[in-house]
Amino acid sequence: MRRLVRDREKLAGLSIGGSEDRPMQVTSASVVEVRVRHLSCPQCDASTRSRSTARRPSGIRSVDVTCQICGVSRTLWFRIVSADAN
Repeated sequence: MRRLVRDREKLAGLSIGGSEDRPMQVTSASVVEVRVRHLSCPQCDASTRSRSTARRPSGIRSVDVTCQICGVSRTLWFRIVSADAN
């Protein structure tokens, strides 16, 4: 079971939004909270809620989230990009 937990955490870190190197791209800051509410915990598949948000000088936002069922905490990463057409 411990190996399964480690593997799931590793996959979550490699997915989009799981690390600062792979932020989720959103069109505005208001979309971040909506995305967080619709993401599920990689351990138990329950919904998550945000605890805190921080903006980096690079324009990337980090959002600390906690699973509402199992209590696992993680940080999700977002980058706000322009929705303008080319």
